[in-house]
Amino acid sequence: MHIIKPNKYCSILRRYALPTLLLCSTGTALAEDARVNGFIENATYVRDDVGLSKFRNTLQIEAEKNYGNKGMFSNVSVNGTFRLTYDGVFDLNDDEYGDNAGGSIALENIATGPGTTVPFGEGVPLPYTFDVANHPNEGMIVLGQPLHEANGGVTFGVPVRPCDVDSRGCINGYLDKDGDELRSPELNDRLDFIRELYLDFDIYTDSGSVLSTRLGKQQVIWGRTDLFRVLDVINPVDYSRNNIYDELEDIRIPMWILKMDYRMGATETFDDINLQLIWNFDRFRPHDLGQCGNPNVILDAGCLFRGMKTLWDHGGTVSNFAGGAAATDFGPGQVGLRQAHMPSWSLSNSQVGLKFEGILGDLGFSLNALHYRSQLPSLRGGIPAQNSFTGEVGVWPSLIAFDVHFPRVTLLGGSVDYYSQGIDTVFRVEAAHTSGEEFANTMREELYSESDVIRYVIGADKNIFIPFLNDRRAFLFSGQIFGQHLLDHEEEQRALGPVGMPDWDENWTATLLIKGWWMNDRLSPQIVAAHDFRAEASVISFAVEYIVNDNFKITGGANFKVGTGARAYDDCRTCNPFSPFTQAFPEHPDGYSLGLGGYEPLGRFKSGPIGMAQKEDELQLTLRYSF
Repeated sequence: MHIIKPNKYCSILRRYALPTLLLCSTGTALAEDARVNGFIENATYVRDDVGLSKFRNTLQIEAEKNYGNKGMFSNVSVNGTFRLTYDGVFDLNDDEYGDNAGGSIALENIATGPGTTVPFGEGVPLPYTFDVANHPNEGMIVLGQPLHEANGGVTFGVPVRPCDVDSRGCINGYLDKDGDELRSPELNDRLDFIRELYLDFDIYTDSGSVLSTRLGKQQVIWGRTDLFRVLDVINPVDYSRNNIYDELEDIRIPMWILKMDYRMGATETFDDINLQLIWNFDRFRPHDLGQCGNPNVILDAGCLFRGMKTLWDHGGTVSNFAGGAAATDFGPGQVGLRQAHMPSWSLSNSQVGLKFEGILGDLGFSLNALHYRSQLPSLRGGIPAQNSFTGEVGVWPSLIAFDVHFPRVTLLGGSVDYYSQGIDTVFRVEAAHTSGEEFANTMREELYSESDVIRYVIGADKNIFIPFLNDRRAFLFSGQIFGQHLLDHEEEQRALGPVGMPDWDENWTATLLIKGWWMNDRLSPQIVAAHDFRAEASVISFAVEYIVNDNFKITGGANFKVGTGARAYDDCRTCNPFSPFTQAFPEHPDGYSLGLGGYEPLGRFKSGPIGMAQKEDELQLTLRYSF
């Protein structure tokens, strides 16, 4: 690795924040006990039907300064990783993802015939409706438009331009990025350009144990598996970078954390044991699901939230609603998403975890406990809203009007990895039980309920020689199966279809990685495949990495999806919140869904991330220069 002085880059870094000045020390401060390296990268992706979906340019610099022993502290060091990106897709393809995205829309209205539509603002007007003059038909798409047709279900308009261009549907403090934040997401008030900045030191005890401490902005990785997060839930994840396809190391959102390891070494029973305490004292961060108007919006959730927030603030046309067939114009404050309750900073809102881990021969294990806030949003109904027919404000049973919450979750779990010398294979198992998670549930008047959840991953890694392909280097085969089970799942069949929790009570996703090497490991192709069994959806990704020299690397690839795609579920058109006006028949109980369903808004949970990405096939080219 070529060591360079950082002065060349300091003029750039000084523009963004004071902490980067740690990197920009004088030449005297950076001696042989310091290290600075980094890379410059361009990632260009092209997606079917939309053209350019990414033109991301990245500068990343990593620095380490070792101070040796300082009094009672040993192995003192300061580490920093800084990343800046600019994604030109919002300028080069602004008709799809930038200031000029979206346009005027029409909503399906099967009351006048299959597949027929009416312009936005021309549905059946309710007594308390909205004025299209205050909510113009521009800069929008139909919910789910890039992924599926309405097909007789519920859809509505979703603004897709950056929040500084069009503020409709932007949720303050949650999904409210302007154009600059979309182009360069690290330059925000959370200083995300600081990927890591922490202090390391050890304290040796008379007994021979070591107390190792890391304090600062960092990633804390629990778990022993790849791709799936079972125990690895301390840091939230930025899915807006590239949906589910980036390495977790690149998309975890670093947090300000205190991590302390009490390393006790070998005992009479174990070859090594360690006790780890985690205190995440940072202000709460949820997952970044992607804002509608981004190329990457996992499960299309960001579009759902923005569209629902727009409905609450401005009203709007909802397809195929009245009588299950007629496009309907709702007024403001009647349906949709009112606000997001973002937890403020307090000691009670911090997150605490404990891990005990050890090694016994070829077996490694851990026992984990964590009390944290869910990084996924929960939509809780039961909020005051206006009756579309009478104008009265009240709480109406099973009305699709919500606030976003992030509930407290308790996790208990563990992991095991075992190396079998006889078959030269590594086996990995990871499992967790959580309590406090919340899920959509159309059997409840609040339209959500809690469920305990069991998640697990079983995996194996093995190097296998395939002589006719390469008689000098083995191929890596890595397989995993991820399982999820909702212990308090609720669902029943009603007159027009199933109602309850759209999430599967049990589901499994399997992955397979095959990787090879040629040309003294300079050429490395790989195949990654994943299959969601209940969603009946698959993705296969091909990539070839070519190391041109010590500094320059080229990676080309593609991913393709196959499967069922979007699935339908109860959408609460027949929930009867405003009885008797919304009754399907005279004895229709208040808040009782008959089960009429469509793709939106809950069918996405049946489809899963892979199923909802069926129309996002991509070609990918990445160039990286390391220094």
